[in-house]
Amino acid sequence: MAPYGLLVTRLQKALGDINQEVYNFLATACVKYGIILENYAYLRVLLIGSDSHIPNGGSLGGICIGVGGADAVEIMTGIPWELKCPKVIGMKLTGSLFSWTSPKDVILKVAGILMVKGGTGAIMEYHRPGVDSVSCAGMVTICNIGAEIGATTSVFPYNHRMKKYLSKTSRADIVNLADDSKDHWAPDPGCHYDQLIEINLSELKPHINGPFTPDQARPVAEVGKVAEKEEWPLDLQVGLIGSCNNSSYEDLERSAAVAKQALAHDLKCKSQFTVVPANACGPCIGHWGRKDIQKGKKNTIVTSYNRNFTGHSDTNPETHAFVTSPEIVTVLAIAGTLKFNPETDYLLGKDGKKFKLEAPDADELPQAEFDPGQDTYHPTSQHLQLLEPFDRWDGKDLEDLQILIKVKGKCTTDHMSPADPWLKFCGHLDNISNNLLIGAVNTENSQANSLCSAVTQEFGPVPDTARYCKKHGIGARTGSMHATLELHHLWGPAIITKSFARIHENNLKKQGQLRLNKVHPVDKLTIQGLKDFAPGKPLKCVIKHPDGTQETIHLNHTFDDMQIKWFHAGSALNRMKELQQ
Repeated sequence: MAPYGLLVTRLQKALGDINQEVYNFLATACVKYGIILENYAYLRVLLIGSDSHIPNGGSLGGICIGVGGADAVEIMTGIPWELKCPKVIGMKLTGSLFSWTSPKDVILKVAGILMVKGGTGAIMEYHRPGVDSVSCAGMVTICNIGAEIGATTSVFPYNHRMKKYLSKTSRADIVNLADDSKDHWAPDPGCHYDQLIEINLSELKPHINGPFTPDQARPVAEVGKVAEKEEWPLDLQVGLIGSCNNSSYEDLERSAAVAKQALAHDLKCKSQFTVVPANACGPCIGHWGRKDIQKGKKNTIVTSYNRNFTGHSDTNPETHAFVTSPEIVTVLAIAGTLKFNPETDYLLGKDGKKFKLEAPDADELPQAEFDPGQDTYHPTSQHLQLLEPFDRWDGKDLEDLQILIKVKGKCTTDHMSPADPWLKFCGHLDNISNNLLIGAVNTENSQANSLCSAVTQEFGPVPDTARYCKKHGIGARTGSMHATLELHHLWGPAIITKSFARIHENNLKKQGQLRLNKVHPVDKLTIQGLKDFAPGKPLKCVIKHPDGTQETIHLNHTFDDMQIKWFHAGSALNRMKELQQ
């Protein structure tokens, strides 16, 4: 539940000022609209999102399921979503969390029971009485890692922990509704589960899972001996905390409480220690620019993340990655070894005296209120641009379309919209359109990014030529998603080719562009039959040659009924807006 603004500083230090404007926008927008962890969720919402960690929303009683990006777009455009009816695994929690045991240990224990596939096709339903000792942020952690055991999603019943979080994030209206019907926000008496697992929190010990898989679970007290037996590196190279499943105020305050005890005895971490204090990926998906060890060398790292598969953390197959709670990561980073148990072992202070760490405590939520912020978006930005809707189809056939370019050979995403160094403009359609087709080879001169203008008859870069023609009303009325957006933004509604890659074909459709088959260069085209545009019915293309002759061909397409509606609306996003009105 940490504000995004905390992450911005670290990103700027790591990447410099290239994207500072974007980071500032994200930070201030998140503050303004209260976008903190799980602010998208509420009780019993059915929410579909294009990320494997959408199940976080189960921490507020929502049924939140992660899907692929294409599925998410189709859902937003009104296409029915299909899901095989999931099983329900009952997770009965008894007792209470105490001492060094944290919510992370609950899901690490569950992972050890069910393994990485044990939750596949099932909803994990946690229920009382033990859930009342788990904070709302703790429920986030448990729901988040449920994805690592294959669960469709995880969910908790409404309780005072959720009430406290919702109230703190200015959602008292939801609290009032929930309180009025709280009997409906818990499992029905006598309900049947396909499988029932019971965990006594009062007996649960701090756990650490790994290496190479998140379901190899064992208590922290045992991992040192196992590491010696298996000849895993005992010395800890790096400790990392944060990410989307353990970046709450409570998580970081508990880690800080451990660090303060070490500092009080003039101790520093024996291992490298990295903190990502916000809901971000970064090192969790290997993006941390690790340079402290050569690839192929055995080493051990411990993280508070959710995955530790081979090579996931840093692409090094010899990195033995373990996952545990943020406070245990902090402890092990201070001790510098896997062979340390904070419940029984002692550290040696700078003064030569032994001392034992006390179990950390932390506030569940920050005492101060969240700052609503202010509107700080600047429309003159070079990195961010408001996306204006494309024009709707005007109901007419497309007359005398000018061909922008006929490409020689394959035309991949890299030809259509090269990435680096253009990604800094990924939030600004007009600027990133300056890389439109700059890698594509023109059949007229066998050169890349060299095109003869239909207006001036002079050769120039593809984006400049497209802009000039668009300005003079030639072409359209107006891969990757960027590439198809750029094509629509700068040029036209039709792409004619022998064949398409599946993903690029879908992206073209979502931008309201026609995907057709085969034509000559330098001709003008009229596409007829759009009033009767229908699945499986070819369109008619009149090819007008420069010598005044013309011929007619039929063009195949693969549009279905929904995709034709995207074309009529101007894009899939336009169609979504229509459905909401």
